[in-house]
Amino acid sequence: QVQLVESGGGLVQAGGSLRLSCAASGSIFSINRIGWYRQAPGKQRELVALINSGGTTNYADSVKGRFTISRDNAKNTVYLQMNSLKPEDTAVYLCYTYSYGPYWGQGTQVTVSS
Repeated sequence: QVQLVESGGGLVQAGGSLRLSCAASGSIFSINRIGWYRQAPGKQRELVALINSGGTTNYADSVKGRFTISRDNAKNTVYLQMNSLKPEDTAVYLCYTYSYGPYWGQGTQVTVSS
């Protein structure tokens, strides 16, 4: 079992920045990839960014050049630095990992005002 707890969401104006954090606990030794998805009202959940244990990253085209994912293995925490935010980035952001099955955090709301 893996537990994921997100923090760092909030309300920001377009062009602003936020940093999300996701702390993992439990059977974390088996975690390889970890990252973020988001879901806006009325839309499907979509990948934002993933990072694996070797540091390889994968980003959605819509966030490339604006968002940066990183991980601190000593703290079992993954971060999402979001810069140049746009109103279309508004969504619930969910931390995700896979360890003998998918695990999701409870989500944190990010709202970008125009």
